[in-house]
Amino acid sequence: MERSNHTVTEFILVGFTTDPVMQLVLFVAFVGVYSVSLVGNTTLMLLICNDSRLHTPMYFFIGNLSFLDLWYSSVYTPKILVTCISEDKSISFAGCVAQFFFSAGLAYSECYLLAAMAYDRYVVIANPLLYAQAMSRTLCCSLVTYSYIGGFVNAIILTSNTFTLNFCGDNMIDDFFCDVPPLVKLACGVKDTYQDMLYFLLASNVITPAMLILSSYLFIITTILRIRSTQGRLKAFSTCSSHLISVTLYYGSILYIYSRPSSSYSLERDKMVSTFYTVLFPMLNPMIYSLRNKDVKGALKKLFRIMQTEG
Repeated sequence: MERSNHTVTEFILVGFTTDPVMQLVLFVAFVGVYSVSLVGNTTLMLLICNDSRLHTPMYFFIGNLSFLDLWYSSVYTPKILVTCISEDKSISFAGCVAQFFFSAGLAYSECYLLAAMAYDRYVVIANPLLYAQAMSRTLCCSLVTYSYIGGFVNAIILTSNTFTLNFCGDNMIDDFFCDVPPLVKLACGVKDTYQDMLYFLLASNVITPAMLILSSYLFIITTILRIRSTQGRLKAFSTCSSHLISVTLYYGSILYIYSRPSSSYSLERDKMVSTFYTVLFPMLNPMIYSLRNKDVKGALKKLFRIMQTEG
């Protein structure tokens, strides 16, 4: 096997199993999940764009989250599907770098975007009468733009440091995509400076947004407790419940994978967790933000009526 990343030309993605029957089962399962993710996120974006009732800051952020999730799942799933049904499990070195870069950039961007959405929820509960003025279109666009810039700038740092490691073991990646834990397992002589870089990126892209979200919710809870009526409190909390579920699921899995030292990586266990936030989470988000949302359901019914009329 090649001794350094300058001569490695490809990696082999081990995936979940080598059993042909199980690979076929996984292929069908991933096709189903990916299809639901594509349809759900695309539909939610179209509804938000086409229905004037959804032209608010909250739905602007939800639409951008759907766009992120659509792109995010597409970074992984097509390659997973090819790996499941093909004997060729390889991914080129350049393809691995590209997948790694986009997955990191989108993941970090989503962390920032979820923090911006928490601030939006705080403003609507704390200052409902001034909500439209406080969350202006300029501010909303700026928050989304900064989320992407912050995410992809930090992805450049992570990618450049990871792919200058020396991969002195074999080139078998014990995972279904190029990620930090399996690549670190292939590297030799990983310096403390690399681990320090990982902790820095974790702090700046995950911990800091998480603290901003926590701060926003502390203010939200304080504001809700001042509401005298029980119905008013429930209504205020319901505006945050979907976002809170989304944050808990996403940050929980991200922190589990990347907050531990590289010496404690367990690739079999990590594969299951990473499957959740890379493949399943983008499918769940449209459901989280639409199933309990009267505005989205109303927009969907309106769209169906229009389609039936035109049909």
